[in-house]
Amino acid sequence: MANYRYTALRKDGKKAEGTYNAESRDEVLRMLKDNSMYPVTIEEAMEGKVKGTIITRKVKVKDIAIFCRQFHTMLNAGVSIVNCLDILREQTQNKRLSKAIADVYENVQKGHSFSESLGMHKDIFPELLIYMVEAGEVSGSLDTILDRMSIHYTKEYKIENKIKGAMTYPIILALVSVVVIVFMLAVVFPSIIGMFINSNTQLPLPTLIMITISNFVQAFWWLILIVAVGLAILMKFYHNTESGRLHRDRNRLRNPFMKKMNRNIIASRFTRTLSTLLSSGVPLIQALEVVGRVVGNRVVEKGLDNAREELKKGIQLEQPLRAIKVFPPMMLSMVSIGEESGALDDILNRTADFYDEEVESSIEQMMAMIEPIMIVVMAIVIGFIVVAMMMPILTMINTLDF
Repeated sequence: MANYRYTALRKDGKKAEGTYNAESRDEVLRMLKDNSMYPVTIEEAMEGKVKGTIITRKVKVKDIAIFCRQFHTMLNAGVSIVNCLDILREQTQNKRLSKAIADVYENVQKGHSFSESLGMHKDIFPELLIYMVEAGEVSGSLDTILDRMSIHYTKEYKIENKIKGAMTYPIILALVSVVVIVFMLAVVFPSIIGMFINSNTQLPLPTLIMITISNFVQAFWWLILIVAVGLAILMKFYHNTESGRLHRDRNRLRNPFMKKMNRNIIASRFTRTLSTLLSSGVPLIQALEVVGRVVGNRVVEKGLDNAREELKKGIQLEQPLRAIKVFPPMMLSMVSIGEESGALDDILNRTADFYDEEVESSIEQMMAMIEPIMIVVMAIVIGFIVVAMMMPILTMINTLDF
C-alpha cells in the first residue's frame, strides 16, 4: 500500500485535492471515478515523510478513541464539522494523525463529505469508523455515532493493553533466558571446562555434549544470528500473504495456550461491532461485511462471508455463525434470543460487556499455564549446563587421594 496525492475536478468544475492510500494508481482512478471526479494528476507521496517531517509514531487505537470523543464533544456543543477539524488538527499530539486531520479539514472545505475525506486516509482511520461516519451523515446523527465509536475504541484499547501487558512478562523471561544461556555457553562454560580438556581427563557424556554446543556457538554465532533474522523475515513475509494469514489465524484458534483467549477476543469484537452497527441503523447483511474486516481473523472473516450469503436465503444468523465453529455457545444462544425478540443490537451490546470480562479472565488463565512452563524449561536447560560443568569437577575430587 502507498499514499497517492491527487488533483481532480468535480462535476461542478471545482478543483479537489487530497491523498488516498491504495495498492496502485488504478485504484485511485477507480476511487475518483466512483466519486464522480475527473483526475488531473496522481502522484505517489514519499513514504515516512510529510512536509519534511519524519513520522516516528503510528496511530494507535487510543488516538482514534480520543479523536472520536473530542469530535463528539464539540459537535454536541454546536461546533461545525469544519471548526472541529480545525481545532483537532492543531491540538492532536500524534503527528501522523494530526497531518491526516489537516488533510481531511482541507478536503471538507473543498466540498467533500466528512466520510469521503476520512476514506482518503484508510491507512490512518479504521474502516469501521469511516463506515459509521457515513451512516451518521445519512441519518443525521453524527454526534451520536462518534460517541458510540469513542466507547467502542476505548474498549478495544483496553483489550489491547491487557494482551500486551500479559505478554510482556513471558517475552522478557524468554529474552533473559536466551541471554543467560548464551553467556554461559560462550563465556562461563569454556573457562571452567578448559582445564579438563588440556589435562586429557575422560569427560562425561553431558559435558562432551555441552562442549560441542559451546564450540559451535563460539565459532558460528554469526550464522545463528543470520538464520534467526532470516527466519523472522521469511515468517513476516509469509504471514503477509493470504495463505500465510489463514494459516496463522487458524493456528491461533487451535493453539491450546491461546485458543480460549483468541476466541473470546473475536466474540467480544464481533458482538460489540455488530451491536454498534445495528443500533446505528445499518442493515444486518451490510453490517456483517464490516464486522468481518474488524474481528482480526481471516478464518472468521471467510465464515462471515458465507453467513451473509446464507442470510440472503432467509436463514437465521445463529445457524451460519454456529457453522464457523469458533464462537462460544453462549454467544450463539444470545444471538438466537436477540433475533427472536427483535432486540439483537441491545442483547449483543450486553454480551460484548460479558466477553470483555471473559477476555481478561482467559488472559489470566493463559498466563497461569505459560509462566510455569517457561520457568521449568529454563530451569532444565540451565540445570543441564550446570550439571555438565560440575560433573568433571566432582569426578576429579573423587579421584584425589587424601
